Amino acid sequence: MQKRLWSAILLCLLLAIGCGQEEPATKIDLDKKEQVSLREEANVITYVYLPQYSHTVSYKRHHLLVEYLRKETGLNIRQVFPETFDKHMKMVGQGKIDISYSNPFFYVKIAHRYGARAFARVVESYGRENFRGQIICRADNRLIHGIADCRGKRWIAVSPYSAAGYLYALGHFIAHGLKKSDFSVVDFAPGPGAQQEKVVLAVYAEKYDVGTIREGTLNVVADRIDINEIRVIANTHWYPGWVYAARADLKPGIVEKIKKAFLRLDYNQSEYMRILKAADITGIIPSEDRDFDPVRDLAERLGVSLER
Repeated sequence: MQKRLWSAILLCLLLAIGCGQEEPATKIDLDKKEQVSLREEANVITYVYLPQYSHTVSYKRHHLLVEYLRKETGLNIRQVFPETFDKHMKMVGQGKIDISYSNPFFYVKIAHRYGARAFARVVESYGRENFRGQIICRADNRLIHGIADCRGKRWIAVSPYSAAGYLYALGHFIAHGLKKSDFSVVDFAPGPGAQQEKVVLAVYAEKYDVGTIREGTLNVVADRIDINEIRVIANTHWYPGWVYAARADLKPGIVEKIKKAFLRLDYNQSEYMRILKAADITGIIPSEDRDFDPVRDLAERLGVSLER
């Protein structure tokens, strides 16, 4: 009995000491949070920008757009940040992403695998509904003048899921007589996020001879390197622009609310121009799955599977 009494007293003293001391401040790394935690909140609609650029760039480009959507639709929309293209793909398959903003090649993959459906696409900052890839090298590389000179060289691409940063470039190479096997090395940008920037920086550092990116990427890295040191060897053909897709079982009413809000954005109105300019686009237009058949056709011609 006495032993139990002393144990109780000791426990009370420990609790009193713990309550009397302040807990040290804990720094929370939002990039490392579990994405699934958002699902614990009621009625959260998750919005994801495919991580072609760093999380900082993704946030800066889209946080005003997300705020606008929340206000216009009354929906609890949150932007979340998968680390890689693979994690984005996995989260779509798990039903954790409601709205995906992605390149058209990634879209046809999630449509094929998981039934995602396109409902809108963007008008690029240069006023076109389509976009393209660029094949780059260092400006001082005297061995490369045109596509034929890329044979036997080291190629770094963005990702196997990248449209302009891989698929469109592969199509361009093949159309000019170069197969993937004609390169001495074909690698993809490593690590989480910022894959487009990593390709440019790897070419700039002479780790690779040739890189493939989407048009506009050089502007993103202009504050880190002298982009005059990078030369565009060739531009690929134009293909449908970046697309908004909803997960297969997202309620049609929710999709329609978001779509209508997107279509109200008018670049000629100052309040909307600010939102669109930050996102590096000039507008959002309606879209449907068949708009991306040219991308499917290209993947089929190149023997690139939508399963992997």
